[in-house]
Amino acid sequence: MNRKTLITSLLTCLLLTVGILQSGYKPWEEGMFPLSEIHKLNLKKAGLKISQNEIYNPNGISLVDALVNVGGCTGSFISDQGLIITNHHCAFSAVQLASTPEHDYLTNGFVARTQEQEIEAKGLTCRITDSYVDVSDRVLGAVAQVTDPSSRLKLINDVMENIVIEAEKKDPSIQAEVSEMFIGKTYVLFRYKTIQDVRLVYVPNRQIGEYGGETDNWVWPRHTGDFSFMRAYVAPDGSPAKYAKNNVPYTPKKFLKVNSNGTEEEDFVFILGYPGRTYRHRPAQFIEYQQEFVLPYVSNLYDFQNSAMETAGKNNKVTEIKLATRIKRNANVLKNYRGKLQGLKGIDLVSQKKEEDAALAKFINSNMEVKARYGNLMGEIDQLYKQINGDAKRDLWFTQIHNSTSLLGIAKNVNLFRLALNAQPENQKSAFFNQNKPRLKQILTGIYDAFNIDADRKIFKRMLTDASDFSAEQPVRAVYKIAAKSGESEKEIDDFITSSFDRSKLYDSNYVYKTLLNTIASFSSYSDPLLTFEQEIATQILELKPEHDRREGVLNKLMGDYVNVKEQFLKKDFIPDANRTLRLTYGYVRGYWPADASYMRPYTTIKGILEKGTTENPEFDYPAQIRTLWEAKDFGTFAKKDLNDVPVAFLYNMDTTGGNSGSPVMNAKGELIGVNFDRAYGATINDYAWNESYSRSIGVDIRYVLWVASKIDKADFLLKEMGIKI
Repeated sequence: MNRKTLITSLLTCLLLTVGILQSGYKPWEEGMFPLSEIHKLNLKKAGLKISQNEIYNPNGISLVDALVNVGGCTGSFISDQGLIITNHHCAFSAVQLASTPEHDYLTNGFVARTQEQEIEAKGLTCRITDSYVDVSDRVLGAVAQVTDPSSRLKLINDVMENIVIEAEKKDPSIQAEVSEMFIGKTYVLFRYKTIQDVRLVYVPNRQIGEYGGETDNWVWPRHTGDFSFMRAYVAPDGSPAKYAKNNVPYTPKKFLKVNSNGTEEEDFVFILGYPGRTYRHRPAQFIEYQQEFVLPYVSNLYDFQNSAMETAGKNNKVTEIKLATRIKRNANVLKNYRGKLQGLKGIDLVSQKKEEDAALAKFINSNMEVKARYGNLMGEIDQLYKQINGDAKRDLWFTQIHNSTSLLGIAKNVNLFRLALNAQPENQKSAFFNQNKPRLKQILTGIYDAFNIDADRKIFKRMLTDASDFSAEQPVRAVYKIAAKSGESEKEIDDFITSSFDRSKLYDSNYVYKTLLNTIASFSSYSDPLLTFEQEIATQILELKPEHDRREGVLNKLMGDYVNVKEQFLKKDFIPDANRTLRLTYGYVRGYWPADASYMRPYTTIKGILEKGTTENPEFDYPAQIRTLWEAKDFGTFAKKDLNDVPVAFLYNMDTTGGNSGSPVMNAKGELIGVNFDRAYGATINDYAWNESYSRSIGVDIRYVLWVASKIDKADFLLKEMGIKI
């Protein structure tokens, strides 16, 4: 940063601070605000230039009506023809499923120049929040007199399910879901509209959409064009319908205006989206459990899985494409988890939480009335987590085994279908078999689409080897039977895998679909050592379920009490943890200091793409056309004048997490100026703690999106649809 830019930046920050103090606006501590909490904010003083009612209006149309949940990410409508913008990585699985070695859209990108050329985004649907209502009184009222933890939790779940059934019966056009906003404390019924036909419109070249790969993932500076365009379709009468040629583009209630002028440093910005899960209102023991068990185990396991899958696809393009989505998802999680580990240890969050909990315990014991109600709370939390930690390794193994080994995932679904079939009366078995077989095939196809037997074999051995090392107090019985025969566990495991894989026919999808599932007789008579092994796993999981249910019930009650008493202690209301429901967060375009003397500016440019491209790292390869255009200064109307370049990505101090991928970044007028896609490495611990000094989120600048669409892929028809003048 040159001296003039630094002085300008510091003056801007100073003026902003003075303005905030003079206006009486108090900056927030953190916040992914539910729609119900927006009215408590003074966004005008923060910098909003439209009415807050234009963001969310329960009695009319507002910006939230332009939001969609697509493939676990967020997206937004940007035209009256159902055009959606989201991230490249959010469309990745659908692009993979549409790709072949002959039509490798994953590598080369895809542009549909007419609506007729748009292709089905397999596996993706759009979910739109229609309305919501607090149902806490009904849920908690049903368990007011129930003290048994398991019974209490079961009754809560039953009431939630009944509320969903009632809501969907009252309005068959919606899908209902009751979300737990605060564990054991508050519950909200959400009503969603689901669009089933989603199509790919425009996905940039992978060298743009995934520029920097895993090297740059979760870091800043970033130069990734992480964007894609889809379109929502409905039946001709406007009702939701599965993919069909005669479907028509969906007309949303609201779509966002795209502002091609972008932002300036310190501009007010806000995001609407569907963030995943955060855990900020949990005690020290929970953070310790994450740090000691969950984060290291899962990240190391996914690292191993990716190594096995990358080896399998090294010399086979079909296999490489099949495994691409799974590898990408694993890589994203493992780097995120390792960032969290680094962050947790870096700020020593466990110690901070222990100090907070000690102060809370002191508060409880200092007040007779509070002590009478919560006196045993902290001790009971500690006791519960000692039990959880004692089984942590085995429990984590059980949560990963079926997803780790595809053949076991197939075996699980075959066993479950067989179990359900056997439970039917004899005269109803045939009808049940024929009616439910298509659904089973659909599930199995999803597994086969990302299956490779060589990678599966290696991963299965890793899983069995891990389990063979568990203590006698927490054994996996099915593995113990294999590995304890002669005391030579590695040999026994190798022999079991070899014989099981050689004898099994589950790896052959053609056999499973055409022979195994041909008749009830062929299905019922088939035997397989992997089916037997999976059944033993399932039996032990079922035996452990009552104790897990008891612990979940205890945790549900304890966490509700923990939040209640902590709000009393701190004399403030908390913002509920994120739970995949629609939230708002706001802040400013702003750089930060990740380390001493290391200021990070809030914008990157095309020049940075060229600079990184001089390395030998293939993840920094880029289309040659980018250099040609940059050297000619062919930026169109999308350059940022003070940079004399097109801004690629930008930083802001908003509170985001997983699920916010694809969220629209909007300016003070509610116009789209970017698409959120990542966080800086220090902000990976946002799930547990947020701090303005290091929590920075990253978005792709709309000016780069439009420049790439226009100059690289000649998709001016999309700019025209968005109302952008070139």
